Amino acid sequence: MIRSASYIISSPDVKECPQSGLPEYAFIGRSNVGKSSLINMLCHNPKLAKTSQKPGKTLLINHFLVESGELRDERSSKAESSKWHLVDLPGYGYAQAGQKQRDALKRMIERYCLLREQLVCLFVLIDCRHEAQKIDIEFINWLGENGVPFAIVFTKGDKLGKMRLKENVEAYKKRLLEEWEELPPVFVTSSETGLGGEELTAYIEELNLIHNS
Repeated sequence: MIRSASYIISSPDVKECPQSGLPEYAFIGRSNVGKSSLINMLCHNPKLAKTSQKPGKTLLINHFLVESGELRDERSSKAESSKWHLVDLPGYGYAQAGQKQRDALKRMIERYCLLREQLVCLFVLIDCRHEAQKIDIEFINWLGENGVPFAIVFTKGDKLGKMRLKENVEAYKKRLLEEWEELPPVFVTSSETGLGGEELTAYIEELNLIHNS
């Protein structure tokens, strides 16, 4: 469970990101996928990440310091809180942005993914209401080709009935399996109802245990 989260800094390039050495978990997705709303839901703070009805608002690498759960070392009974960075990355594929801006954001994202040594997992957000989009598949495949650890997070799960939601998620998995032998972790979430929030946070805390062992 996330206890607290606070904004630290916004950076135009990975070289200017905080040098804390803390484990880092980044969130990315196409513009208007509900990224800021999901971050706010996970952190129990509706004003943490800026949300907007207009896509393409996140243009920098935004860092937040998070304190969550209790890290329990199996070798002792001591319990400690876990501190880590949550990173809000710019969305990709914003069609109304100029080519120069799209290219700059692409470079920013790629440099962060490839050069940020403390990145533990990149969460790729997908709107559950839509079929697999070429731009998402290409980005996911690029992550795999470059060995970037990632998980898939379906957003807006409250917008579909349970059966349709399950069908859409399974169809997406099937599409990925056309090119992937094994799927990454998959989560289904809703920033409106809190669906999947506990599972996603528990996964991060599990990775934190591994990172800190």
